[in-house]
Amino acid sequence: MQLLESRIIRDGKVKDGSILKVDSFLNHQMDIELFGEMAKEFYSLFASENVNKILTIEASGIGIACITAQAFHCPVIFAKKTKTKNIAGDVFTAKVESFTHGVTYDVVVSKEFLSPDDRVLIIDDFLANGAALSGLASIVKDSGATLVGAGIAIEKAFQPGGQMLREKGMRIESLARIKGMSENGVEFC
Repeated sequence: MQLLESRIIRDGKVKDGSILKVDSFLNHQMDIELFGEMAKEFYSLFASENVNKILTIEASGIGIACITAQAFHCPVIFAKKTKTKNIAGDVFTAKVESFTHGVTYDVVVSKEFLSPDDRVLIIDDFLANGAALSGLASIVKDSGATLVGAGIAIEKAFQPGGQMLREKGMRIESLARIKGMSENGVEFC
């Protein structure tokens, strides 16, 4: 998606060769108009899949998922990184290692919100090593729902997650795929 790639070039900042800071428009301060264009693109890619639930993980994917859900006219579920008193009863759970934070979380989704009747699209801001996406996919599988695919804003194609999950048969549509990064900038696939 040219619009997103242009924004990454203009406002993204590469840190230590493997961290891309896009917090000025994607995952801290959010450009809702950009999210709207991304949502239109995700809708065009997955419109034929009869999506009735969008799943993401807290926190950075929530904004993109919400705007995308408007295009699909469906609810968003976000996997919580900690079980709270608000989540009563049974939950689906998965272990997810955060590339950015270097910690492993037990993410949870209430069983109340996913069922075998659901057709789920996962939306997230980044795909690097694939841990978050793998964890969310396992929650969908455990629920008996159908995973129609994943829409990713930015994929670090130089890291193994995308290739590994595609080889396992997951449909992944990334709006910007990065071939490499350095202090000199970003190179797209």
